[in-house]
Amino acid sequence: MKKIQKLVGEEEKLRMPIAQGLPWTTDEPKCLIKPPVKKNTIPIDLKLHSDIRAVERARFAHQVAEKGRLIKQYKMERDRQQKLEEEEEIKRLRKELIPKAQLMPYFDRPFVPRRSEKQPTVPREPKFYIPRHKKIKCCRMSCNDMSGPS
Repeated sequence: MKKIQKLVGEEEKLRMPIAQGLPWTTDEPKCLIKPPVKKNTIPIDLKLHSDIRAVERARFAHQVAEKGRLIKQYKMERDRQQKLEEEEEIKRLRKELIPKAQLMPYFDRPFVPRRSEKQPTVPREPKFYIPRHKKIKCCRMSCNDMSGPS
């Protein structure tokens, strides 16, 4: 029995692992060199297509607004010139068109109508053109009507 107990005890010892430390080394520990520190990254300005398009659109809108302003200014100037011309025309007409009395008729030599010296027109007989083939048709129809059922 002692043998069995001894064998069981040895098996248990083999089954249970024993923590074994590493052997002591005589080498000195190495100091690891730190890697060089990188500089902070500077972000690159991104040029988005939508931003470029927005700038172009703003420039175009500014051009359209400027053109509209110029057209409006041109129209106002033209209207002002037209008003000035009309006022000048009215002033000129007022100076020229001073109301004047009509001339008095001459009572000492009254108007006597005279007969015209032109020859009167001679009336002519109208000539109605009837083509020959139509003339024949008309005659045939009238002949057939007469010589029909009697």
